[in-house]
Amino acid sequence: MDTRDSIDRSSNEFTQTNTALNSAVSDGGGGESPNGQYPSTAANHMSPAADGVMHSDIGINTLLTRLKQSIASAREFAAFLKKRSILEEEHAQGLKKLCRSSHEAARRPENRQGSYALNYDETIRIHDRMADNGVQFALSLHQMHEDLQDLAGIMERGRKHWKQNGLSAEKRVQDLESMMEKAKAKYDSLAEDYDRARTGDKQSGRVFGLKGPKSAAQHEEDLNRKVQAADSDYQSKVQLAKSQRQDLISTLRPQAVKSLLDLIIECDSGLTLQLQKFGPSFNEKLLLGNGLCVSPLNGQQNIQGPRSLRDVVYQIDNTRDLENYVSSFASKAGVKNSDIRYERHPALGTSQQMTPTNVRVQPPANPQSSSGAQGPIPQIGPTQGQPFGLTAGLNPIDASGGLDNQDNSPKQQYVPLTGVGPPQLPTARPSTPLYSQASTPTPTSYHNDLSATEMPPPSRPVFGVSLDDLLRRDGSAIPLVVYQCLQAVDLFGLEVEGIYRLSGSAAHVAKLRAIFDNDSSQVDFRNPENFYHDVNSVAGLLKQFFRDLPDPLLTKEHYPSFIEAARMDDDIMRRDSLHATINGLPDPNYATLRALTLHLNRVQDHSEVNRMNAGNLAICFGPTLMGSSTGPNISDAGWQVRVIDTILQNTYQIFDED
Repeated sequence: MDTRDSIDRSSNEFTQTNTALNSAVSDGGGGESPNGQYPSTAANHMSPAADGVMHSDIGINTLLTRLKQSIASAREFAAFLKKRSILEEEHAQGLKKLCRSSHEAARRPENRQGSYALNYDETIRIHDRMADNGVQFALSLHQMHEDLQDLAGIMERGRKHWKQNGLSAEKRVQDLESMMEKAKAKYDSLAEDYDRARTGDKQSGRVFGLKGPKSAAQHEEDLNRKVQAADSDYQSKVQLAKSQRQDLISTLRPQAVKSLLDLIIECDSGLTLQLQKFGPSFNEKLLLGNGLCVSPLNGQQNIQGPRSLRDVVYQIDNTRDLENYVSSFASKAGVKNSDIRYERHPALGTSQQMTPTNVRVQPPANPQSSSGAQGPIPQIGPTQGQPFGLTAGLNPIDASGGLDNQDNSPKQQYVPLTGVGPPQLPTARPSTPLYSQASTPTPTSYHNDLSATEMPPPSRPVFGVSLDDLLRRDGSAIPLVVYQCLQAVDLFGLEVEGIYRLSGSAAHVAKLRAIFDNDSSQVDFRNPENFYHDVNSVAGLLKQFFRDLPDPLLTKEHYPSFIEAARMDDDIMRRDSLHATINGLPDPNYATLRALTLHLNRVQDHSEVNRMNAGNLAICFGPTLMGSSTGPNISDAGWQVRVIDTILQNTYQIFDED
């Protein structure tokens, strides 16, 4: 009976469990560690208290909780790496964008040149290299984040597997032991009843059965039969529970413990490895790379290569830059002539030589020429060659140079002038060819020069000609008028408030259009004098070119596709749909649209100054690029603006920057 009262828990149970665990480790069961030594090392170096907990009934639960903590830590550090990667990426891209804009601004003619420009450009390149280091650092952090996420996913799957298998084995043994305890309780109760019936205990009273009262012998016999059945059931449950527990202790639990230990060690090792890469490796590499950009090693300065930031700044020579700038205008200064005198034009005659106004004219050598009515005529004649009003304040007698005949009156001397009349200087002015004046025209000359719009038909028309025809004729995918206008606005108009919104002078636009329609190859808008210092007229000329195209820049053929894409509410789907439609444009249309979009992106980068953001530019260029009368109704105007706005908002996603 003692063997049926309880399960024999031998004193060597713990020894058997350790032996089974060591054999399972040596057989290679469960998960693999990074170097194949962690499991055995961890099992052999665990303290007795830790070993006792791991191989007890709560061991699997304890290891599952510990593995859950490792997975949570790995995911937390992965989230940190992701956020740090985003911050580093934004910082690096912002720095690269700043370098591009600063590089473009430094090349403008209104900024300093010489050694300052060269060394400032080198400073920008140093910062660009630092931005490249930041981009690489951000990519490394992102890769570490993905590695940790993958590791955490693998560990989570392993944890779920062993949670199901290990805990189910533990629960199965617990259920069997519970059933055994119930069978034992039933067996004990029947045994006590049988013992009382056998010893003649009358406290139980008479026993009634289904067929009436039973005698003591009958009752004892029934109890004996029940006790035998309960004993058999109890004994079978004990054997089953004992075998299941033996199997759990010798096989299932060691396998689960080993596998969970492997997973914990692998997760912790992977997390520690990423921490080591992040701390001592990648951060030091970033700082060292930036440090070498700012100040290369001393041994490298003897080799031709990048200079330190200190050396670059110290190479700026302000005095030499100022001297070179001033000396560059030496050819325009000319030679100063201190001898100021009047020179009579040969076409006006050489009978007499004019003298300064403070010297009188010498009298004629023949005394007889001073008598008679014709005396004053030779003396008055030369005054007709002077500019009108030159002698208006002189006394006629004084201007005659001391005539002997003092009887002639002023009225007599000016009679010949009345017949001849004042000199008509405008008729003597040589005609100036159109567009030969380089300086800014006066307001009165604008009206006179408008005759340029009445010129004969252009020899090489640009406006109103399709992009395909211009490509075949000129061999350039981007029309020259577009290139010159974009160049002028880039150089002189990015910080002009209301650029592309404010209208320029109609007279300037007409004259510039006539120039391009005759010989556009001679135009150079890098000199603002060539467009009258009126960059708004250049912007108006560019929009006029696009409005005059026979087929809009975005083409009538693709118009429905652009409008359909604009109606999409999702920003990503709308961008991708517009991108696909733009890729289907003809080659000259695509090249021109790309150049214009990159230019307008530079304009909106200066929106804090010029007040022209992407939305304002889209309003200006929507109907211009898509055609004001292309749509079926006026409601398409809003969709046209949305098309251009989406393109400008996603410039570098749609077009390459190079």
